[in-house]
Amino acid sequence: MTSLGGAEMVDWNLAVATATRFVRPGPEVSRDEARAIVAELRRHAKSSEQHVRAFTRMAQPGATGEAPHDTPVLVVDRAGWIKANVAGFRAVLKPLLAKMADRRATVPGGAVLGAVGGKVTGVELGMLLSFLSSRVLGQYETFAPPSRDLPAGAQGGRLLLVAPNIVHVERELEVDPHDFRLWVCLHEETHRTQFTAVPWLRDHIEGEIQSFLGETDIDPGALLERLREAAQSLVGAKPEGEAGEEDERSFTDLVQTPTQREILGRLTAVMSLLEGHADYVMDGVGPEVVGSVAEIREKFQKRRASGAGRLDQALRKLLGLDAKLRQYRDGERFVRAVAEEVGMDGFNRVWTSPNTLPTKQEIAKPADWIARVHRKADGAP
Repeated sequence: MTSLGGAEMVDWNLAVATATRFVRPGPEVSRDEARAIVAELRRHAKSSEQHVRAFTRMAQPGATGEAPHDTPVLVVDRAGWIKANVAGFRAVLKPLLAKMADRRATVPGGAVLGAVGGKVTGVELGMLLSFLSSRVLGQYETFAPPSRDLPAGAQGGRLLLVAPNIVHVERELEVDPHDFRLWVCLHEETHRTQFTAVPWLRDHIEGEIQSFLGETDIDPGALLERLREAAQSLVGAKPEGEAGEEDERSFTDLVQTPTQREILGRLTAVMSLLEGHADYVMDGVGPEVVGSVAEIREKFQKRRASGAGRLDQALRKLLGLDAKLRQYRDGERFVRAVAEEVGMDGFNRVWTSPNTLPTKQEIAKPADWIARVHRKADGAP
């Protein structure tokens, strides 16, 4: 990480400390209950691997090839999720923050601004992570650098299951806890299968992200201001009911060039595919192994759609989480439509290469993807 006089653009240690300090406590469970929950989640993660690979056919010759993996499953608390994600952010954002630090170095007094700004940004990023850490049920960390406390696979990557959040939601929805835990594991295991069975996928996405960041030529203050707006929303600095132009902004508004818009369109399409595929697989496998899957899906969909209060809605908009909800919905429709038309093996052509990934327009019109990938490949006019 490029630094100014030893000061980084983001004080990552302070971000972790702040997030850990402000994170909400999880649901109350006894020590014995906690051990049992962790053990059950690990068992479900293991069994989910077999269910997902059998349903998706992604590990069979002729689809994507056999792809054994060594990516670990980590059952973590909210603090563990925070530490893992800070490490991932630090790795992915390193080139951009180095570029911003070099730019600030040319400004008179830049070293002092860098030292102060790094701590301010660390606090603000920490507050955002504390908010998000109580909402994530699980996550396949694609760009995870290994550490002593948080191991990763040989090619990077690890699957995180956030135990307190899973328990919180299963209680809130009043669903069968054992079924719900398996249902969550099916979703997250699908993400692990996507990346371990498709060797080029990780590098492709990382390349797109770095291309997007490489196009960014933004004043450090503008990026920090966006973080500040989010952090102020968290602590209620803006009065209830007060609306303004900033309510409509999100981090995606940092898109500046036609090239960035093209890259963002491709990233949106692939993320819609990955999220929608995970939802489709989760529900496809569900009836065979999760007795109450219909009830879980109905209640969970209502929870997804409802959001919380105005504060939660403002943060979702600012962080782009509303877009993520659309990705689940639009991506699942795409996967379902393609699978119904050409079968699972036909759908799996999507994993052949970056050229067979759907475009943003094809996510909305699955027939166009089928026409492009299948009819041309099969020699049809």
